[in-house]
Amino acid sequence: MRLSKMRKTIVILLGLLSLASCKKEETAEKEFKEITGVDHNLKPGDNFFRYVNAKWYDTVSIPATQAGAGAYMFMNYPQRLRLQGILDSVSKSENTKGSIAQKVGDFYASGMDTATINKRGFKPVKPVLNDIDKIKDIPSLMHFVTNNMMVGNGSILSFYVGPDDKNSQMNIAHANQTGIGLPDRDYYFSEDTETVAIQQAYKKYLSSLFRLTGSSEAEAKEKADLVYDIDKQIAQSHRTRIERRDVKANYNKMAVSDLDEKHPNIAWSAVLDDLNAQTDSIDVGQPEYYDQLNSLLKTVPLEDWKVYLKAHTLQNYADNLSKPFVDAAFEYSKVISGQAVQKTRGEIMASAVDDYLGEALGQLYVKKYFPEEAKERMQQLVDNVQKAYAARIDKLEWMSDSTKLKAKEKLAAITKKIGYPDHWKEYNNVTIDSNKYFENIVSASSAAYQRNLEKLGKPVDKSEWFTTPSTVTAYNNPSANEIVFPAGILQPPYFDNEADDALNYGGIGMVIGHELTHTFDDQGAQFDKEGNVKNWWTDSDYEKFKSKIQQVIDQYSEFTVLDSLHIKGAMTVGENTADIAGVAVAYDAFKMTKEGQDSTKIGDFTPDQRFFLSVAKIWRVKMKDEFLRLWINNNPHSPPLWRVNGPLMNNPHFYEAFDVKPEDSLYVAEEDRIVIW
Repeated sequence: MRLSKMRKTIVILLGLLSLASCKKEETAEKEFKEITGVDHNLKPGDNFFRYVNAKWYDTVSIPATQAGAGAYMFMNYPQRLRLQGILDSVSKSENTKGSIAQKVGDFYASGMDTATINKRGFKPVKPVLNDIDKIKDIPSLMHFVTNNMMVGNGSILSFYVGPDDKNSQMNIAHANQTGIGLPDRDYYFSEDTETVAIQQAYKKYLSSLFRLTGSSEAEAKEKADLVYDIDKQIAQSHRTRIERRDVKANYNKMAVSDLDEKHPNIAWSAVLDDLNAQTDSIDVGQPEYYDQLNSLLKTVPLEDWKVYLKAHTLQNYADNLSKPFVDAAFEYSKVISGQAVQKTRGEIMASAVDDYLGEALGQLYVKKYFPEEAKERMQQLVDNVQKAYAARIDKLEWMSDSTKLKAKEKLAAITKKIGYPDHWKEYNNVTIDSNKYFENIVSASSAAYQRNLEKLGKPVDKSEWFTTPSTVTAYNNPSANEIVFPAGILQPPYFDNEADDALNYGGIGMVIGHELTHTFDDQGAQFDKEGNVKNWWTDSDYEKFKSKIQQVIDQYSEFTVLDSLHIKGAMTVGENTADIAGVAVAYDAFKMTKEGQDSTKIGDFTPDQRFFLSVAKIWRVKMKDEFLRLWINNNPHSPPLWRVNGPLMNNPHFYEAFDVKPEDSLYVAEEDRIVIW
């Protein structure tokens, strides 16, 4: 996945292998694990995802507490159960005050104490609501906004510190669009039946929050409509997800003095003083949003803004308050996701601890679940795939030698992080009380803000991680030119230290190749080897590259997902490019191994067939229709079925392995198959 500028990891995957280290791998005999569940009544060339996964897909039940089942992001469900086991143990132990175990255990215990949480009702958030009542003018409104943002209660301002896209060695201030309650700006303007139902559920949720804090039913509905109207006015200024893929258009470094002149109602200098941020410039990702906000601060009555701030405060904290608030939040979310039943409290708290004290919990996780030998083999896989990628670049027919040289320099400069950080984050300034869950969250949020703020104006720490060790994900960070594979994904079906090469190259190898390709997708290709937005292409080569990227957009836009709902090719192009190349380069790396050079069948399948079967198994996922619709509208990845069928229909070795013919549904004429990297 590509790491966004907001430092959230959006999950994407890679694959590659190479000549080096093969000798060490071949000295150890690995188990040839049986591949089960293949439906031999189906033709692999018609729908390879179903050929491999149909028996599982048609019989598996999605747990009532989940929106889907299987691999990929839904592996985080069994991960949370693992984490819950660690937390149950540590929370019941006698731990030294201030230790990692004490903070993690007491945070978990405070959230598991639902009796105390329910008894407190919304008392913890009342001081915040009272502060909103005290707002008397625009400056005091902005003062409230900035002070609350520092403790995790965000609303109309987005502020964070991260690398400068044009000087990746230094950290600068950034501000992006924000301020809406629905998942994306398009939800406010779509009129299809499903989206209208989500709009109504959101309004009902807002109304419930106001009723729970003392408003009458009629008053609550009126306030909800008011908040929705302000949300919609804000959404009009938001750039679409496709527009936000334009790296250069979303880099707008501006002087604070100019912003003060342009946005007198926001008053940036005062905002930065409140935030304790000493800077004379900010990268404003989407300037139109702040233009609109500056105007709305005047045109929307102050009393209406107070209602809006209360609504967003209650939304931000609902899951951390008493059961009626948690229930209200779930009633809204289940309309979007299709999830039938709330998660258990233990699962919720495992996620919460991972969110707020992730690297503290991560230390306990890797100690128990991630052996050093697994890290060593994964390092071999990554190195080999990287070398296979270099060989593919050498063979490209469409790229000139001068650009190939630059591409290989960038590839060689990639930093590879595996398993867990070399240096763990400290949580010394986080105060945890086993009886005060809400306050624990505020303390952890405040510490996270201060940790981020301390980077401002300082050199970038290239050792920092932006996901937790236990998360099932992988990411590419273009500003650091790095790829990251946390311990969470280094387990079956992606990686199995005891399995043969075919399964590992088709699994985690594809993921490695995917992440490497983000270095060269439509966005990553605009960054140089140092992580700066800087052109390293010849004009002719870049035009050819853009033409090939358009082929990916056009092909995937034709894929139907649900009813008449199609994949958004322009929104998912980076991930689709990474999937196509990820499989291709992982296959090349696999062919460098002893098993890859053999043709002996194992359990009725050739080594090449086992490789492609593994590719399909790692995307073995089943989702609720509601969640699939949410996915299509918001996720930059294609749905799992097309993460299998899309790359394979462009891969010549798949055609050879399964004798795919022109009459088969996945068949694409050779001249129309997409090859970029």
